[in-house]
Parts: sequence; C-alpha cells; structure tokens
Amino acid sequence: MNLPYLFAKRYLFSKKSVNAINIISGISIVGVMVSSAALIILLSSFNGMENLIISMYSQFVPEIKIEPAQGKLFDANQPPILALKKDSNIIDYTEVLQEKVLLEYDNRQYIGTIKGIQANSIDHKSKDSLLISGSYTLQTDSIPSAVIGAGVQANLGVSIHSGLRNIDVYSPRKGAKNAANPADEFNIRSIQPKGILKSQQDFDNLIITPISFAQEVLGEYDRVSAIEFYVKDKANLQHFKKKLQTDLGEKYIVKNREEQNPTLYKNVRVERWAVFFILTLISIIALFNIVGSLTMLVLDKKEDMNILKNLGANSSLIQRIFFYEGLMISLVGCVTGLLIGYIFCYLQINYGIIKVEEGANMLIDSYPIAIRWTDFVIVFFTITSIAGLIAYFTSKISVLELNKAEATE
Repeated sequence: MNLPYLFAKRYLFSKKSVNAINIISGISIVGVMVSSAALIILLSSFNGMENLIISMYSQFVPEIKIEPAQGKLFDANQPPILALKKDSNIIDYTEVLQEKVLLEYDNRQYIGTIKGIQANSIDHKSKDSLLISGSYTLQTDSIPSAVIGAGVQANLGVSIHSGLRNIDVYSPRKGAKNAANPADEFNIRSIQPKGILKSQQDFDNLIITPISFAQEVLGEYDRVSAIEFYVKDKANLQHFKKKLQTDLGEKYIVKNREEQNPTLYKNVRVERWAVFFILTLISIIALFNIVGSLTMLVLDKKEDMNILKNLGANSSLIQRIFFYEGLMISLVGCVTGLLIGYIFCYLQINYGIIKVEEGANMLIDSYPIAIRWTDFVIVFFTITSIAGLIAYFTSKISVLELNKAEATE
C-alpha cells in the first residue's frame, strides 16, 4: 500500500480547514490547465501555419532540382541527364532557364526574373488555385503567354483583362558593345500576361514563360539553369536523391525542397520553438501557484503530520505526501488543459471558429490548425516535469521548515 499516495489523494479532494487553501489549490490547477491548453493550441497553430506555408511553397517548387555546382548554366544534353527522361519514376520533367531581365509595361519599368519552363510540365489544378486572377496559361495556339508574380503586377500596373497590351522583356545581347542604337544591345521580346499569382515572397518578382521564349530573350539555346521534376515513389525520395547525386557526380547539385529554400524551413521551425520556449517561461510563473498551495497545506495539516511522526513516520514519508500532492495538481490540470486544447483545435479545424480578417487576400477563410500527437506528449512532459520539480523542492523546504519550527518549540 502506497501510504503517501493515499494521503495526497485525500488531501487533494477533501475540504481544508481554511477555505483559502481550497481556493489556492483550485487556482493552481487552473494555472496548470491554462498553461497546458495554451501550449498545445500554440503548437497546433504553428503546425497549421507551417503546413500552409510549405504547401503553398511546394506547389511551385519541385521535389527534386538539379543545378550546376559552378556557374549559372549547364548543358542538359549529358548522358546521365538524358537518362532521366526515360526513367519511369520521374514525372513532370522540365528544363528551366532563369535570369534577371528588365520588364516594361505602359511606360513603367521593373527588374524581374524570367523563368522559362516547358509548358506541358505544369500541374494546372495546383497552380490555378494560387492565382489572383486569370489562368495558368503559357501557350495558346503556339503563341507564348506569361504568368506573373504579384510584385511584377503591382510595380507595372499590369491588367490581364484588357488584353490590349503586352509586357516587353529586355535582356542584354551577348557580344553587343557600343552599338549606334542602344536598343541593338538588347534582346527585346513582347509577351501577353494571362495570369497573376497570389503574393508570396519567393515568387513575387517572377515572370513565368515557355522555355522557348526565355531562350530567345536570353540568347541561350543550348544551356539551362536547372532541371526540375517530381517522382512517383514518394516514400523513397531521399534515397532516390542520394543515388542521383552519386550518378551525376560533383559537377551537379541535387536538391530536395528543403535544400532549395533552407531559410524558409529553418525560420518556420525556429519561430515555432522560440514562441513555445517563451510561453513555457510564462507558464512557469503560473505553475508557481503550486508553491503557495503546498506551503499552506503543510501548515494546515501540521497536526496530522505530528500524529504520523508519533506513529513512526519519518520526514521522507511526509515529504512524499506533499510531493505527490503537487504532482496530482499538475496532472489534473495538465490533462484537463490538454483536453480543452484538443477540443478547441478540433472545433477550429472543423468549424473555423476564428476567421481570417476579410480582405486579407488569404488562401483560407479561418486560421489553420494541425494536430500532432507528439505535441501532446511534449507539452505533457514539459508541464509535469516543471511542476514536479517545483513540488519536490517546495515539499522538501516546507517539511524542513516545519521540523525546525517544532524543534524550537
């Protein structure tokens, strides 16, 4: 029979001689409960934002990207690369030609980035979902057209509905020097915008065109900037990447999505755990209510402790009684808080209680939430560990002070 546990359980639920102790104990439980609920809601909110950001990013970024180890361009007609086109595991294969260009529209100019891709490599459903207006069309009856980023549209004032004006694209012509007519030093092509992407930092300055159009503008017909593609076997993606890197050698760099934009993934994770750490520090203040609760309980049960000592109980047993009391307070509060947090997350996921501000130009109408059971485990052990340490030292110090007081009497 665990005597300290039985006493702690009785003290937790029984009425104390001083009503203030009941109130303090209740406040302690509420403090742990609120802290647990806040932490799980916070982590779930960051999970939802992380999923949203990465899903938006992933719709434009391929699973695998091949770039040159040195320089900007490389010859894609190499045997190891040509073999990729015949690989049955590879889908949506496209060569990419990308470079900065000068864009002009209605006497306005803007430095953007042209990205030429193969028109038949586009997943229209996923791309169309991220358009402000228009359609993701790069070619109509052999006539090239473009999709532009929100930054390009905002700076040039592009209207895709008029259909009367094209965007002029300028790129320095290779080998042209000191021409009598400055315009002869540039390759100039015009293209009609068909769609505008929703605002996203990595793609705001893009003008996406067929690769044939980009080749004419840049004067590059034999080399490409990168090769992008998806794979059918998602489960073995990392293994496929490593094997491909070995086959291609050191002249090429094979990147997965995270390696293509490590800053994005790092920031999402760092922000999540930084806020979690800050809120945990705030929660510690709330958990210190356990100190007052246990201290008052020790004083209230002074006579009970004297009786136990007369029956042969030592200080260690008495200390464990109040230590278990503190653990029970934290367990009751933590489990209740996790349950409340789960209910809130469930309601937000299914009913969208908290809405996104209207007119915010978001892809969603309510704040995203994603539940991960590992977060519940992390919060449970974080709260109970901190509360356990507080309960341990509080019970130890309180019992020592009680013994000293008795000794002086």
